[in-house]
Amino acid sequence: MKPDQSEALHSRVEATYKGREVEGVLDLYFYRRVGFWLAKFFAQLKMTPAAVTWLAGLCGIVAGHLYYYRDLRVNIVGMVLHVCANALDNADGQLARLTHRESREGRIIDSIADHLVFVSIYVHLTLRYLFEGSSPAICLLALAAGVSHALQGAAADYYRSTYLYFVTTRAGTDLDSSFVLRSDYRKLTWRHTPWQKLLLALYLNFTRQQEMLAPRLKMLRGLVGQLFHGEIPDWLRTRYRNLARPMLKWWGLLMTNIRMLVLFALLFISQPVYYFWFELIPLNLLFVYLLFRQEKMAGSLLKRLEPA
Repeated sequence: MKPDQSEALHSRVEATYKGREVEGVLDLYFYRRVGFWLAKFFAQLKMTPAAVTWLAGLCGIVAGHLYYYRDLRVNIVGMVLHVCANALDNADGQLARLTHRESREGRIIDSIADHLVFVSIYVHLTLRYLFEGSSPAICLLALAAGVSHALQGAAADYYRSTYLYFVTTRAGTDLDSSFVLRSDYRKLTWRHTPWQKLLLALYLNFTRQQEMLAPRLKMLRGLVGQLFHGEIPDWLRTRYRNLARPMLKWWGLLMTNIRMLVLFALLFISQPVYYFWFELIPLNLLFVYLLFRQEKMAGSLLKRLEPA
């Protein structure tokens, strides 16, 4: 491939990113590239992003089931399906951006599918140990790890979307508040739009959790919206980037890729129970530290803006 062609291809792939700065190394050099080719393939088949999302969810749920068995060969098949699920999970968003079909409903369905995948993993790992005679306390351990996972993922997604809001020119993209969602929710009825109302109810609850974890950041986003109406000034964009960018790599550790790598390693040594402890101790310690850092940063920016 000629240099000009390679550069053009790279530009096309990058155009399907949410934002290069918030992408992990594995995403940039593997999942996004594979996802781009999958997105092109699905576009030719005229598949919707939502259909790709459900396909990703199905692969991930089956992968979780295969982790139930204490057979490394079966587990490896599950790992392959898990990687396929993650590639498809990247492809659905890339397909939406490639075909200009991004929507709030698509983001909600994507979030639901992601949660179903990890519910399958947690449930099947728990059953694996219960049927081997482990103490019922494994259920409490798995539940605590699952709740931690959900909170960590919600916060990481919130900070990533907020970073894109502040530092990119697409201000307001993929950015929702519980206030706006509550208003939209009340406009729908269970009689006429039950599916849309259910999706919005789930998304509203998810957004409330995010805002509860980061009250100062919520205030900052609201104040910036009032003061600048989506037209974020360059000085604020630069300031936010300089303060938040060093933490992005640490937030990346609370996303999917690191969890998958640790889980795969533990399955290879037939000790997946330590995956629960990995969630509860190191990831929660990192989570609390990052919450503190981000809230402190948001507080400093609030002080800078309030006199204005």
